[in-house]
Amino acid sequence: MSAAHDTPARIGILGAGAWGTALAQSCASDGSEVLIWAREPELVEEINSCNTNSLFLPGASLSKSVRATGDLADLASLPVLLVVVPAQFLASVLERLPAGPRDLVLCAKGIEAGSGRLMADVAAQVGGQADIAVLSGPTFAHEVAAGLPTAVTLACSGGQTQWQRLSPAIARPALRPYYSDDVTGAEIGGAVKNVLAIACGVVEGLGLGQNARAALIARGFAEMLRFGMARGAQAETLSGLCGLGDLVLTCSSTSSRNFSLGKALGEGKSAEEALAGKSSVAEGAATAPVLAELAARDGIDMPIVKAVHRLLAGKATARETVSDLLARPLRSEQDSGA
Repeated sequence: MSAAHDTPARIGILGAGAWGTALAQSCASDGSEVLIWAREPELVEEINSCNTNSLFLPGASLSKSVRATGDLADLASLPVLLVVVPAQFLASVLERLPAGPRDLVLCAKGIEAGSGRLMADVAAQVGGQADIAVLSGPTFAHEVAAGLPTAVTLACSGGQTQWQRLSPAIARPALRPYYSDDVTGAEIGGAVKNVLAIACGVVEGLGLGQNARAALIARGFAEMLRFGMARGAQAETLSGLCGLGDLVLTCSSTSSRNFSLGKALGEGKSAEEALAGKSSVAEGAATAPVLAELAARDGIDMPIVKAVHRLLAGKATARETVSDLLARPLRSEQDSGA
């Protein structure tokens, strides 16, 4: 089912999961027309007829200026597209999108399995003539949809010129973007923090306390910095909203899908049991193996990431994973190892 075209939209959202729906609602909060693409026909119908998304964002009421479509071609002429499909499906969706000059704002946080590509690399290779930007930061979808204050990083590959186009399209009184030109840093912060959030969930599930969680956040951030700096990211970016800020948020609440996954693992469930029957995606589960592989290939010490990968692969229990981390040799906090 395609959307009616009574009033042209200026901004489109690819993906009607919780985060995509929340961004649509935020962009429509000033009355702007927003067109959102969903792959489920029943969800397209629900958004257009009921202004709700009970599958991915229950309880949220959407603006009447948010319209849905199941046809990617309906979004082809829009100048700004926020791409919120899960990281592992980004390439396949963009390949089906008719080519054209536009701004693609990447909102998924992950690394492509198999290729090891960051999302900006994927979009640059299959996104045609698009200019690439990355939107990332500490954002729970239900809070953004409710209009609660939120700050994010908007990293623009096109520098200030692109920022001047995009910031008015995205900024709202309750959603404040901060400029960056460090696309790599913005992407790495979001991807790595998802894996670290699983580890923090394990600590919660095992009942190891807040001291352990704080230590894990700090040492995990050191891993994020090592990986990011090796890939050309700026330390200031990783220390900001899209790195440390996002890490702190998602490592402390079951509102994070990755934290919830880790908590279930810590409570004794297998990865298959913890992931079964979920409508939303825990991006860290797909990112952990490829991130661990890239770190090993490049000689970057990331023991927490490696431990999460082993746990998800069923090669160690949650308690064994924590014991292995605690048994690592003592060293200076400033050493390159964790």
